[in-house]
Amino acid sequence: MESGLSAWSEFNVAMAGAAAALVGLMIVAMSVNIRVILTGYTLPARAASAIASLTLAIVVAGIGLMPALDERLYGIIVVVGGLVSGVFAVHATRKIFTDTDHAARVRGPKSFFGLVPPGAFLLGGALLIAGNDAGLYAVATAVVVAIVAGVVISWVVLIEVLR
Repeated sequence: MESGLSAWSEFNVAMAGAAAALVGLMIVAMSVNIRVILTGYTLPARAASAIASLTLAIVVAGIGLMPALDERLYGIIVVVGGLVSGVFAVHATRKIFTDTDHAARVRGPKSFFGLVPPGAFLLGGALLIAGNDAGLYAVATAVVVAIVAGVVISWVVLIEVLR
């Protein structure tokens, strides 16, 4: 029975492929509506946050396939990726909370979907750096959360375009 990171290879292949397909579809869908998206106060930042989350899922799953990768080094990579993705999420959150449009009342849920993926990656990476066996499960959960959040944010952005 495989242990450690190598035991997650099939999961990582599936998640990298799924996230790559989704980010490709999302970019095409958004590019069709790019002029309208760019006119929205929060939409560009929220779209960037979704792209960052999905891209991080691809990167983390792909790097997780590298042979003989040390789990602590993997944890460092995941933390760095979480921080970079977090920059996009924090920027989107700032835009959401400074939006003066009357329809922008629901700020918490809008921010939640952007902030959870980077936070989940940071937690998983920190657990790996600490040598905790739960780190790989936390990173796997972060990848799934990033995919779900990326889809939700993208859907909302595309729906907002039609309002």
